[in-house]
Amino acid sequence: MAARSAAARAGSAVPDLLTIGQVIARLKPDFPDLSSSKLRFLEERELVTPIRTASGYRKFSAADVERLRIVLGLQRDHYLPLKVIKDYLADLDAGRDPVLPGGGDAPKPSILARERRFTRDETIRAAGATPMLLSDAVSASLLPAADTYADDSVAVLKALVELQRTGIEPRHLRTMRGVAEREVGLIESALMPVSRRGDATSRAKATELAREIAAHLEVIRSSLIRSAIGRLDG
Repeated sequence: MAARSAAARAGSAVPDLLTIGQVIARLKPDFPDLSSSKLRFLEERELVTPIRTASGYRKFSAADVERLRIVLGLQRDHYLPLKVIKDYLADLDAGRDPVLPGGGDAPKPSILARERRFTRDETIRAAGATPMLLSDAVSASLLPAADTYADDSVAVLKALVELQRTGIEPRHLRTMRGVAEREVGLIESALMPVSRRGDATSRAKATELAREIAAHLEVIRSSLIRSAIGRLDG
């Protein structure tokens, strides 16, 4: 960090640095909602530290772009709040091999990392499912009706395969969509004071607050389920 700051103060020429607009252009295909205000918000939260030129412009390295890809991917795919992501990155920086809350796999730094997209047939094969199960999941509003699917959809379909072996079908889970929508309603109500401001910075803060609230709701939901399972054991 100090070396980068010194280079910036000295006006040293550092190869392959990108402007904020170039970074957005590189990441936008995978993260369509990305904006300059979102990047500035991530810098404000110390998730990324671009070099500042003598005239104050931000310049991003390839490592910065990869770090941003990890942050945005963890937000989108795991719905994690920035505090958790920041701790995860700190562990990576320290040479540790961290895991996400719940033990899920997380992306490791790679310049070639990209979100994978699967056709319908590829999704079915990757999940070990059947076309009927995917159709049932779509009918139960557990998955969208789409031509291609991302990794999280494959994970959902894999879970449905395992549940089907216990006799739990997608139709039994229809109420989960309603529960999720009610939680979104709670989140929207909580965000009202921030989101009504309408400026780009407030929108970025509202998005992050939404993730934090969702993470807290997930903790409560998991606790309730564990408590109910404990009663079954008794």
